[in-house]
Amino acid sequence: MSSIRKGLTKVEVGLRWDPSPLGAPPHDLDIVAATYTADAAGDPQGRPAYLVHFDSRSPDGTISLSRDSKTGQGFGYDEVMVLELQRLAERYTRVVVGVAVQQHPEGAVFGDVANASVRVREGHTDLAEHGFDEVAGCTAAVVAEFTREPGGAWTFRELLQGFESDLVAFGAEMGSAR
Repeated sequence: MSSIRKGLTKVEVGLRWDPSPLGAPPHDLDIVAATYTADAAGDPQGRPAYLVHFDSRSPDGTISLSRDSKTGQGFGYDEVMVLELQRLAERYTRVVVGVAVQQHPEGAVFGDVANASVRVREGHTDLAEHGFDEVAGCTAAVVAEFTREPGGAWTFRELLQGFESDLVAFGAEMGSAR
């Protein structure tokens, strides 16, 4: 018996962290998604076609940030990004998702942020969930990669690769994650 595997269709990336201690500047973490095309100058790890991050969505509405926290206050996941992979145009073959610490003059890193964690899920099924202890000295990290297979199905690969860069530089280099 055979079946057609449709792959992932709609996934949600949730990010949570505890607020800063009283009197300390707030920690602001952001989910960032980068899309790549098959013909990205022959390098799907190169420059992204576009980025989606705080207060933005993809040009076609398939990737959106539905919740954006600047302090970590609240219950559950403070930031949530929805990726409607099945609706992405065929020219997009890869989506990389990361998390960046907005750096204040003090230069905050993941190790400065209490109880930070990320969850990737499709429907009610968790695909991955983890903290940032392994990249505690970094300012940004890639946490997930979605790839369109030749038949059109989307697959997921869990990653946790740290970067020591600001949000602008991270957006340009996050596609190099392996």
